[in-house]
Amino acid sequence: MSEVDPILTRRDAGGIATLTLNRPAARNALSVALMTELEKALAAIAADASVKVVVLASAGPAFCAGHDLKEMRALTGRDEVAAVFALCSRVMTAVVRLPQPVIAKVHAMATAAGCQLVASCDLAYASTDAKFAAPGVNIGLFCSTPMVALSRAVGRKQAMEMLLSGVPVDAATAERWGLVNRVVPAEALDGAVAEMAGLIAAKSPYTLKVGKEAFYRQLEMGLDDAYAHASQVMTENMLAMDAAEGIDAFLEKRQPVWRGC
Repeated sequence: MSEVDPILTRRDAGGIATLTLNRPAARNALSVALMTELEKALAAIAADASVKVVVLASAGPAFCAGHDLKEMRALTGRDEVAAVFALCSRVMTAVVRLPQPVIAKVHAMATAAGCQLVASCDLAYASTDAKFAAPGVNIGLFCSTPMVALSRAVGRKQAMEMLLSGVPVDAATAERWGLVNRVVPAEALDGAVAEMAGLIAAKSPYTLKVGKEAFYRQLEMGLDDAYAHASQVMTENMLAMDAAEGIDAFLEKRQPVWRGC
């Protein structure tokens, strides 16, 4: 990569926006600059009605090595350190709150904040060579912010095993634990992600938006409140034009034409 290459790229095709982390020499470590660009890109996509699905990918020999430790060690004072973690938290939250579904396409290593990024995505597909780790404990820095996403993606015992040991888990284990949806050979990863992204992109964007938002909100509620909220969301969804169109298309045995509302 030359000095003029962007550290984050975006490619749009067929309603699918692919964001690619592009710091291969640094194993796509999340520098302040990269996180800032990612935050900007997510904000732009959130306002872009042409985008139905987002794929988060990376260039080079690793998916993401977590925070840029050289950059972190150069920080001076509490405020500078806190600002970096606040930025990272905003990026992860933006992934979750993005109206469009986000699919992580993972190869090789996803460690610390890189593993956090995978756990924050709605779906994750990984190649068989992928590994996942929360290794901060090995360098005296517990992965406390990665644990927020990790503990919401896998069981408590599995999350604590990764956090306390720092030992990487392989792709098959990550799939078994629920950190990733599917593991495929490296040569099949692009195709598997493209197939799922295309499948989702064909759905009503309005329905995807309200459904994703409701999913994460109800997870934070008690059972009664969750059902009350979901019932309210489903009522509004039922009265939407896309629901009427979808039901009519199903009954008439034709393809629906979505209006996004």
